[in-house]
Amino acid sequence: MSALSVTASGAAADAVAAHVPTLVADEVASRLFAQDHTLWGPAAEEESAKRLAWVGLARSSRPLVGEISALRDDLRERGVDRVILCGMGGSSLAPEVICATAGVPLVVLDSSHPDVVRAAARDLERTVVVVSSKSGSTVETDSQRRVLEQAFRDAGIDPAERVVVVTDPGSPLDEDARGKGYRVINADPSVGGRYSALTAFGLVPSGLAGADVEELLDDAESVTDLLSADDEANPALRLGAAMAGTDPLRDKLYLVDHGTPVVGFGDWAEQLIAESTGKEGKGILPVVLDAPGDRALPADATLVRLVGPDDETPDETAAPSVIDVGGTLGAQLLLWEAATAVAGRLLGINPFDQPDVESAKAAARSLLDAKGDAVLSPDVTDGAVEIRGLGGDWLGQAGTVAEALDALLGQLDDSGYVAVMAYLDREEHADLAEVATAIADRTGRPTTFGWGPRFLHSTGQYHKGGPADGVFVQVTDAPREDLAVPGRDFTLGEFIAAQAGGDAQVLVDHGRPVLALHLTEPSGVRSVLGAAQDGA
Repeated sequence: MSALSVTASGAAADAVAAHVPTLVADEVASRLFAQDHTLWGPAAEEESAKRLAWVGLARSSRPLVGEISALRDDLRERGVDRVILCGMGGSSLAPEVICATAGVPLVVLDSSHPDVVRAAARDLERTVVVVSSKSGSTVETDSQRRVLEQAFRDAGIDPAERVVVVTDPGSPLDEDARGKGYRVINADPSVGGRYSALTAFGLVPSGLAGADVEELLDDAESVTDLLSADDEANPALRLGAAMAGTDPLRDKLYLVDHGTPVVGFGDWAEQLIAESTGKEGKGILPVVLDAPGDRALPADATLVRLVGPDDETPDETAAPSVIDVGGTLGAQLLLWEAATAVAGRLLGINPFDQPDVESAKAAARSLLDAKGDAVLSPDVTDGAVEIRGLGGDWLGQAGTVAEALDALLGQLDDSGYVAVMAYLDREEHADLAEVATAIADRTGRPTTFGWGPRFLHSTGQYHKGGPADGVFVQVTDAPREDLAVPGRDFTLGEFIAAQAGGDAQVLVDHGRPVLALHLTEPSGVRSVLGAAQDGA
């Protein structure tokens, strides 16, 4: 496979022709890689001035390679070969893709569900835990760390021998971890979470798991000069223009695996695009598909095919707007970061902030403090599913899950989308993702699926800050057994319930309808699947 390729057809090609010459004339590529923080306008300058070091990570992260290798060798000499990563959003999505592509095992703990956290706390005699957080204030990651520290102690293992912390220098977590004698590896503080794939946040857990992080940096470095060139052949300029420059704007981006050897890339790109662009009522909604032909393409969407080495020519009959992207993983990480920054300039937004993420966190904290006092009674119960219609009286006389879903979909307009948000154990309930495909088939509209609470650090920004045309299905459950968080006055069960409730409340505050489905028994999943597939 060539290091990098971007080709376009239809409306996407028209956007490239319309915008790339201006981007070249404005020297956007060279200014971006020179860390020019004025590219996105005066309102973005303060934030972008401290968030652009990612453009040089292919070189500046080189010292990490030897450090990671030495630490991995030391751990394996002691029989420690299982890696758990505690991290959310940008701290976990890149390592998940890197390790899956490399074919090496990594336990990604990006949930606050008690059943999920408990299941991870096994095989401790051969386990190292990487705690990844820029500040350490991410409650999910802090809670996971506390539970696993206690599990190590209960097993007679000193956590200082098994916990590796990745954080910004001088952060509260940095100081606390060093005080406990933990191994600490600092990341570049001038890089935001979703652009951090090639920092210590992406490289440390991946390298400890066995991925070749030096090759990843080599691939990124090999395309740096290409991506920084003020040239109409620049793949980042072409991709950014095709994403955000169609006229009228096709603001839905369908990402489909079309033979790429990169595993799970869409999930990483989803966060990067949605959180970077979804604000001020604007944004590009990424929709991740598993296979070609998985969904019909609506008129306001562009199809992105993530191609393999033998399929780098766009099929102009596939859709009226197509982008084909191919290349090695390290090269694509840098490509999509640069292209998203370019797209932000075309959209007129700041691609480096996330102003609406904090709102759901604040609402969750408020509910957690209330200790369940504000829990709403269900509007109706259908077998093992409690049903609540939030954000207006749209639920009407619905008495079943299927009728409630039909009522919600009745609120969907011609430009809207559906988001399914599951605060469940994703291994146990993986088949629930089929709900999104079923709804998309019924409505013809973009339908996304996210595991909570991880999507709160990803598409959650788009849900609140992007175009206000989404309708939302939230699925929660009762954990098999709750789990206390050492040193905190709440349990994980209470916390994830507060996260779900807080997110729903913020969506309602933004005027959006939410269908909240609470499973009182695992069998309730079948009711939700059936409602999506068969309707009322």
